[in-house]
Formats: sequence, structure tokens, C-alpha cells
Amino acid sequence: MTATPHRPHNGVFDVAVIGGGIVGAAIARELSGCDVSVALIEARDDVGDGTSKANTAILHTGFDAKPGTLESRLVARGYHLLSAYAKATGIPVEHTGAVLVAWNDEELQALPGLKEKAEANGYEHCRIIDADEVYRALPDLGEGVLGGLTVPDESIICTWTTNLALATDAQQRGTTILLKHAVTGIDQGDEATTLHTAAGDVRARWVVNAAGLGADHIDRLFGHDRFTVTPRRGELFVFDKLTRPMVDKIVLPVPSSRGKGVLISPTIYGNVMLGPTAEDLTDRTDTGTSEDGYDFLLTKGERLMPRLLAEEVTASYAGLRAAIDHPDYLIEATAHQRYLLVGGIRSTGLTAGIAIAEHARTLLEEAGLALHTRSDLPEPPQMPNIGEASLRPYQDADLIARDPAYGTIVCFCERVSEGEIRDACHAPVPAHNLEGLRRRTRAMNGRCQGFFCGAAVAALHEQHHTHDGCSRQHKDAR
Repeated sequence: MTATPHRPHNGVFDVAVIGGGIVGAAIARELSGCDVSVALIEARDDVGDGTSKANTAILHTGFDAKPGTLESRLVARGYHLLSAYAKATGIPVEHTGAVLVAWNDEELQALPGLKEKAEANGYEHCRIIDADEVYRALPDLGEGVLGGLTVPDESIICTWTTNLALATDAQQRGTTILLKHAVTGIDQGDEATTLHTAAGDVRARWVVNAAGLGADHIDRLFGHDRFTVTPRRGELFVFDKLTRPMVDKIVLPVPSSRGKGVLISPTIYGNVMLGPTAEDLTDRTDTGTSEDGYDFLLTKGERLMPRLLAEEVTASYAGLRAAIDHPDYLIEATAHQRYLLVGGIRSTGLTAGIAIAEHARTLLEEAGLALHTRSDLPEPPQMPNIGEASLRPYQDADLIARDPAYGTIVCFCERVSEGEIRDACHAPVPAHNLEGLRRRTRAMNGRCQGFFCGAAVAALHEQHHTHDGCSRQHKDAR
């Protein structure tokens, strides 16, 4: 039997990609567009269930990246690649634009330098505006604005759908997705590397480490000591949809040495978001919210937009970013180990992911992996729309006429239909649990946080969910 892009040859994949977040899924998609067999190995029970699920969901122009870095180049390239990919697949995007707001003289004096930095990064559409123009664009901002810098091409995007689209695309191109396969050890041989995982061994000729918060651990298993990941917790508030008219643009702080600071942004789901905090932790699993984070965001929000703080908070959540002790992306191939590290990607990985995948392919080819683009690639997947800016299933009379399940509302806060729940359970990369359903449909993500609809959603999931997806995938790997 000869190797095909869909099956490992003699039980050995050509490439194993560790990490099912946006970057790992993008790399698997890129490589499975070539004549190699690919495994996407994820420790959790779903793709996109780590760092990728809880970020600020902004499609960045890269205007404020450090010029000349790998990050600046890949974010700028990724912005155009992901924008085009979102159009092709139906990933929700809204081109809202952004305004950096200066609240003191130091921040005001920093604006010309930020405009120059944007131009050095190839982005020439920023414009410095006075306080009156800032307030005309954002009349609900608090008192004391001195000026601003416009970034008209900053956008908001659905990070959940992005991750799912890339993973689905990779799978349809032949990638084998292996969930619940936390890598616990490795053995390197002359012909292949054996990855010992919680669900059995996986063998591959080449290994790509896109493990996010665990990337340094995997790197050490390969004998390196290049960096350490510090989990940086970012807490956010999500405000009720009634607040959306106050915020139709992303409100950015002027960045400082501590990071980009707290922003206010509309979300693709019709809410408004405030955050994130930036707290370095030691526990790589601690995504709980904190009293200190709550107080910090209340204080910041009161200054930035007092009217917003008078409105209802629908939810608060926290995500962990993989901060590393290195000033740039750390993407390096070790040819004699047939190993590629993709580390320190931070929150810009959402925007840069497809460009990172291109770069990873180039490095793998330079290291000796033969990659030839296939001519028989399937069309990109068409993703369900869970954004507010375009037609949702419950609004689509023609769709409901063909299938009344799309007119049967289950989650009333978010207007999620029975048909969408069913589809998410039977999708190529299906929802295996209620959190997976939330990310695919918005069910239980609204004002009541599942209090009203949770039992009905769970019953539908139980009705439609099957377990043969995971068992079939694991059987393929053996």
C-alpha cells in the first residue's frame, strides 16, 4: 500500500503537528495541502479549547508591531490571508476600525511615533485626530480625552469559527485529528519519532511543536532549553447587547512597557467587551476570574466609558496567553531531529496563523522535508454564521421553509436554533460536549448563561452526539 495524503504509511505519519489551536490547525491545513500524511494532535477533547478560545478576537493590521521582527511581517501578511480566507469560508468579520485614545500628555506625544511605526510596518492609513474628532466618533467616552490615532482597517473576527474552519479544512484535505492525545514523552529514532500520548503512541517522520502554553515542555522533551512559557492571564468583561450602540469601533489604549493595556471592543456576537488584564501566573490551567481582576476592570472602565459600567455584565471570563522570555516569535527548525518549534506566538497568532503556517512550510522544506502542492484539493469548508452582522439561520425564511428545525429556537438569548445544534453535533469536526456546542453555535452564551436553555441544549446534544468520531480517528492512526 502506498502512502496517500489521507493515511499514514505503515503506521507512520509524515508530519505530526502538536497543538490544535489556530496556529497548529493552520499548519496542519497548509501541510495537508501537500502530498504528505498529517496528524493534528490535541491534548484536550476539542480543537481550539486552549489559548485560542479566549482572546480579544481582533483581526490586527499589525500597525503597532515592532518593525523588522518576524511577528510584524507575519501579522501584516496574515491580516490579508485571513481576511481572504474569512470571505471564502464565511468566518464572521466586521471591519469596524479602531481609535487609539490618548488620555494624558505623555500618551498624546506618543501618537506621532506610533504613526511612524505603523508606516514602518507598511501600514499607511493611520491619522492623528484631535479630541473633538475622537468624541464625534465615540461620544460615550469618559471626560479627559486629548487626542487619538485612527486605524481604519482594524477589525473584529470570530476566533472560534476561525479555529474550527482551519481544522475542518485540514481534515477535509486528509489530516487525521487526534483528540485527548496529550504528549507525555518522545523517543527519537533514525526513521521516525514516537510521541507517547495519553491515548497511545503516534509515530511521525517530522514533528511540529505548536503546543502554545505547553510548547516549552515539548521543546525540552526534544532536548532543548530555549525558552520558558509564563501563562499570562487576561480577564475580560462582556456587556449586554444593549451596549453595542455605544461602541461601534475598537477603543485602543496607547501601549506601554507593560503591554497593550485595556481596550473596549464590539464583539462579532453583538456585545461589547472590556479587557484584558495582564497577570503573570505559574499555573498553566488557571482560567478562573479573580476579585482583583474584577476591581481593575471596573476602575479602568469607569475612566474609559462611565456609561458602559452602568450597563449589565453578561459574562466575565479569562484566557491564558503564552508569554515567553523572548522578544519575537520563536520559530526554528532543527533539521537533524526533523523537528520544528513554533513558540511564543502570543495573541497576534489569531491574525498571523495562516502566515505562520506558510513560514513553517518554508522552514520545513529548507530542513529537508519534501513538500509538493497537491492538485486535488477540496474547496474550503463553508462555516455556519454565528455573527450578528449577517443573516442568521433563525432570520432566513427560505432556510426555515426547507428545514423547520432552523426556526425552532432553543437558546433565546442568542437566538440559536435546533437545526444549528444538530449541525454542530454532526459536523466534520463535531462538538463533543456543551462547551464545544457553545463555541460552534453561541448556545448558552447570552444573558442567562444557559440557565434557561441549558437542559434543552444538553438533551439535543445527547440526542445527536455520537462517539464514533474519536474512535474512528484513533483507529486511523494505528
